[in-house]
Amino acid sequence: MATIATISIDLNKLDKSKIINGKNGSQYYNLNISVNDTTDQYGNNIQVTEPQTKEQRDAKTPKTFYGNGAVRWTDGKIVIAEKKTNTEF
Repeated sequence: MATIATISIDLNKLDKSKIINGKNGSQYYNLNISVNDTTDQYGNNIQVTEPQTKEQRDAKTPKTFYGNGAVRWTDGKIVIAEKKTNTEF
Protein backbone atom coordinates (compact mmCIF):
# COMPACT_ATOMS: atom_id res chain seq x y z
CA MET A 1 0.00 0.00 0.00
CA ALA A 2 1.43 3.34 -0.99
CA THR A 3 -1.08 5.92 0.28
CA ILE A 4 -4.00 6.23 2.65
CA ALA A 5 -6.39 9.14 2.19
CA THR A 6 -9.64 10.17 3.82
CA ILE A 7 -12.30 11.96 1.77
CA SER A 8 -15.78 13.26 2.45
CA ILE A 9 -18.36 13.97 -0.26
CA ASP A 10 -21.78 15.62 -0.17
CA LEU A 11 -24.14 12.93 -1.48
CA ASN A 12 -26.95 15.48 -1.86
CA LYS A 13 -24.98 17.18 -4.66
CA LEU A 14 -24.76 14.04 -6.82
CA ASP A 15 -26.67 14.32 -10.10
CA LYS A 16 -28.79 11.16 -9.96
CA SER A 17 -29.08 11.15 -13.78
CA LYS A 18 -25.34 10.38 -13.99
CA ILE A 19 -25.57 7.13 -12.03
CA ILE A 20 -24.33 4.26 -14.20
CA ASN A 21 -26.19 0.97 -13.85
CA GLY A 22 -23.95 -2.08 -13.93
CA LYS A 23 -24.51 -5.79 -13.78
CA ASN A 24 -26.53 -7.46 -11.03
CA GLY A 25 -28.06 -4.18 -9.83
CA SER A 26 -24.73 -2.48 -9.15
CA GLN A 27 -24.66 1.30 -9.49
CA TYR A 28 -21.64 3.52 -10.09
CA TYR A 29 -20.86 7.23 -10.09
CA ASN A 30 -17.67 8.52 -11.69
CA LEU A 31 -15.68 11.11 -9.74
CA ASN A 32 -12.27 12.72 -10.14
CA ILE A 33 -10.01 12.79 -7.11
CA SER A 34 -7.12 15.27 -7.28
CA VAL A 35 -4.22 15.07 -4.84
CA ASN A 36 -2.46 18.42 -4.58
CA ASP A 37 1.09 19.22 -3.48
CA THR A 38 -0.10 21.88 -1.03
CA THR A 39 -2.83 22.00 1.62
CA ASP A 40 -5.63 24.51 2.04
CA GLN A 41 -6.42 26.45 5.21
CA TYR A 42 -8.18 23.37 6.65
CA GLY A 43 -5.31 20.94 6.02
CA ASN A 44 -6.94 19.31 2.99
CA ASN A 45 -4.96 18.44 -0.12
CA ILE A 46 -7.55 16.32 -1.95
CA GLN A 47 -10.46 17.60 -4.04
CA VAL A 48 -13.37 15.50 -5.30
CA THR A 49 -14.99 16.81 -8.48
CA GLU A 50 -17.18 15.61 -11.30
CA PRO A 51 -15.34 14.62 -14.50
CA GLN A 52 -15.64 17.12 -17.34
CA THR A 53 -15.84 16.56 -21.07
CA LYS A 54 -13.23 18.11 -23.37
CA GLU A 55 -15.88 20.61 -24.48
CA GLN A 56 -16.54 21.66 -20.86
CA ARG A 57 -12.81 22.06 -20.19
CA ASP A 58 -12.31 24.07 -23.41
CA ALA A 59 -15.27 26.31 -22.51
CA LYS A 60 -13.78 26.82 -19.01
CA THR A 61 -16.99 25.53 -17.40
CA PRO A 62 -16.58 25.63 -13.61
CA LYS A 63 -16.03 22.23 -12.02
CA THR A 64 -18.73 20.68 -9.86
CA PHE A 65 -17.11 20.27 -6.44
CA TYR A 66 -18.33 17.39 -4.23
CA GLY A 67 -15.94 17.36 -1.31
CA ASN A 68 -12.40 17.23 -0.06
CA GLY A 69 -10.00 15.25 2.04
CA ALA A 70 -6.42 14.73 3.04
CA VAL A 71 -3.63 12.24 2.56
CA ARG A 72 -3.11 10.65 5.98
CA TRP A 73 -0.12 8.41 5.20
CA THR A 74 2.15 7.69 2.27
CA ASP A 75 5.36 5.83 1.65
CA GLY A 76 6.13 8.32 -1.14
CA LYS A 77 5.69 5.73 -3.90
CA ILE A 78 2.53 6.60 -5.79
CA VAL A 79 2.54 4.95 -9.24
CA ILE A 80 0.30 5.30 -12.26
CA ALA A 81 -2.08 2.34 -12.48
CA GLU A 82 -1.92 0.46 -15.75
CA LYS A 83 -5.21 -0.50 -17.35
CA LYS A 84 -5.46 -4.24 -17.91
CA THR A 85 -6.49 -5.25 -21.41
CA ASN A 86 -7.68 -8.73 -20.42
CA THR A 87 -11.23 -8.51 -19.06
CA GLU A 88 -11.24 -12.05 -17.67
CA PHE A 89 -10.55 -12.40 -13.97
